Amino acid sequence: MSTSFRQDLQLAVNHISVDCVVLGFDGEQLRVLLLKRVGESGGQEFGDMKLPGDLIYTDENLDDAAKRVLHELTGMSNINLLQFKAYGSKDRITKKDMEWLEQTTHQHMERIVTIAYLSLLRISRPLATPPAGNEVHWVGLDEIGTLAFDHNILIRDAIEAVRHRADIDPSYLFNLLPQKFTMLQLRTLYERIYGKAQDVRNFHKKVTQLDYIVALDEREQGVAHRAARLYRFDRKIFRRARR
Repeated sequence: MSTSFRQDLQLAVNHISVDCVVLGFDGEQLRVLLLKRVGESGGQEFGDMKLPGDLIYTDENLDDAAKRVLHELTGMSNINLLQFKAYGSKDRITKKDMEWLEQTTHQHMERIVTIAYLSLLRISRPLATPPAGNEVHWVGLDEIGTLAFDHNILIRDAIEAVRHRADIDPSYLFNLLPQKFTMLQLRTLYERIYGKAQDVRNFHKKVTQLDYIVALDEREQGVAHRAARLYRFDRKIFRRARR
């Protein structure tokens, strides 16, 4: 490559970030953990939502950065994270997004490559009070509008990653359910993950044939309708069955 050609190249200022797609299930719908951001672009104030994420520090690896982001925003630790995709399109950052980033990081930026992480979390797990200026919300997938950056795409791809992982390891989805769950909750979860209705009788028959889904001598408490039987997932039996 000639010196003159090198001089004609425009070298981008590249940064690396992590973004976390944290999914929860409230018994009726899937929810994703989103952070409200506030900023100004073109003299106009805005307030929209984004996934939890941040630039990585120079002295940390990617996994540690993702854990730091979630701990700082939620107070949670020991969260299982799955790295599922990298995003580096030159068009993934809009002018508004770039202005917000430069305002919050006090750095000049031209291009950002992000590594996306996925986590399934019981929605009953309490969230800590986030740092001042941050608002963290569980938002239903059907209620999500246009997010910052390309985060709508990240969430879409995260759902695909969940489906793929669950096809290989069905125990993965039980991270979203309470320790004791109803058959309706389990069926609804499958419907939300795979985006299609399940036949009630066939689903019940199939599930009750699985040794690792154990029927309990307990029923729901404090419900207005007829109390449904409770079940639990037995991980030890599942592991023996897989072997």
